[in-house]
Amino acid sequence: MTTSHYIAGRWVEGQGSDCISVNDPALGQPFAELMAASVGQVDQAVTAARGALHAWKSTSASERAAYLRGFAEQLGQRREALITLQMRNNGKPRHEAEIDLDDAIATFGYYAELAEQLPSKNRDVPLAAPGFSARTRLEPVGVVGLIVPWNFPLVTSAWKLAPALAAGCTVVLKPSEVTPLIEQAYGQIADALGLPAGVLNIVNGKAETGAALSNHNGLDKLSFTGSNSVGSQVMRSASAQCRPVTLELGGKSAIVVFDDCDVGQAVEWIVAGITWNAGQMCSATSRLLVQDGIAEALLPRLQEALENLRVGNPLTEEVDMGPLTSQAQWLKVAGYFATAREEGLQCLAGGKALDRDGWFVSPTLYADVPKDSRLWTEEIFGPVLCARRFATEEQAIAEANDSRFGLVATVCSADLDRAERVADALEVGHVWINSVQAVFVETSWGGTKGSGIGRELGPWGLSAYQSVKHVTRCLG
Repeated sequence: MTTSHYIAGRWVEGQGSDCISVNDPALGQPFAELMAASVGQVDQAVTAARGALHAWKSTSASERAAYLRGFAEQLGQRREALITLQMRNNGKPRHEAEIDLDDAIATFGYYAELAEQLPSKNRDVPLAAPGFSARTRLEPVGVVGLIVPWNFPLVTSAWKLAPALAAGCTVVLKPSEVTPLIEQAYGQIADALGLPAGVLNIVNGKAETGAALSNHNGLDKLSFTGSNSVGSQVMRSASAQCRPVTLELGGKSAIVVFDDCDVGQAVEWIVAGITWNAGQMCSATSRLLVQDGIAEALLPRLQEALENLRVGNPLTEEVDMGPLTSQAQWLKVAGYFATAREEGLQCLAGGKALDRDGWFVSPTLYADVPKDSRLWTEEIFGPVLCARRFATEEQAIAEANDSRFGLVATVCSADLDRAERVADALEVGHVWINSVQAVFVETSWGGTKGSGIGRELGPWGLSAYQSVKHVTRCLG
């Protein structure tokens, strides 16, 4: 049994009623267990964060920056252990796990730099009216709850934790019960750096623990990344207390391929967009819109590329794609395969769970999928790609925007003016042109429509944990 809760600067055993099994998805077997935090322990964590807030927000920006750089350095020192844990608990291939760790390190380094710039953000405000002076202060929101998902642990938590600490907030972090172990590194690093007790608290658990945190009246803000169904519950909790919330939710993103594209290059971008992390990404470009003039050449090449992907256990094989992370997700994706058969969809590749130990499915391609198909409209969260053809630029834009989600999109075209024009017309938060999904800490992350509220990363990520105060003084 693993001790996995970090409250008020101490490691404590869980007192909740849920026992969490931590699984290796490539084997479909547990390799660790822990007891969830109780509702009372969640309250202790929030109380500890509240108690530490005044001192932490009073520290200088340079002090907070030094701690953030310490987190980046300590993550690097734990490199091999964290990569291996990502591979074992998430099923990520090594190259993906390495990128995850590098992303987390870069995030802490970036927000260390922004923290050092904070004093210059407090400035005088010119007024048109005589006889008054005014100045602006950017202050921490306060105590924040952070709830993160299982598909990118360590990374999503870094996107929230680093800017929150940089702003001067204290935090209570709840990792996913599917991947509860890797975020323990943040508590271990806090100990190693001597981070003041209560600034960072970590509580693990299932729905009861998450509800206890999101409903707690001691929070000043909550940031959540996960499914739309849970996000709506988080939003209801926030609305009951008129509390600010950041939500990063689902997607059903489009990749638009025009007929002037190099076929081989387009296949590379398409495959990366649907099979990275076995398609378990809110940003997966799971709707392929391919222009008529290139479709007959591209679809067979795409079918071949998906069929040739190496799928297996990343700890024992050199693979391109690992398993789905949980049995629940495996069953969900298998359910969509059954739906596709019921709907009579044309399957060019995959469409089945693999007959082997663990939670593996085949990379899948369906062609000429109707717009009213569940597979075209619903987020599957697996390596399942649905293709449709289009004739004109206007049709491509209309079909790409015809979704209740609006997270990301990709545009592939040799005509860069057209690519830029289409990118500007797409109703999403981030567009890639002729690229894999390269995410940089300097750019924003977040979506429109049903994909969430607010932005993470870049200066916008820091602003999410700040409040604006103006001080106006009469000079008379």
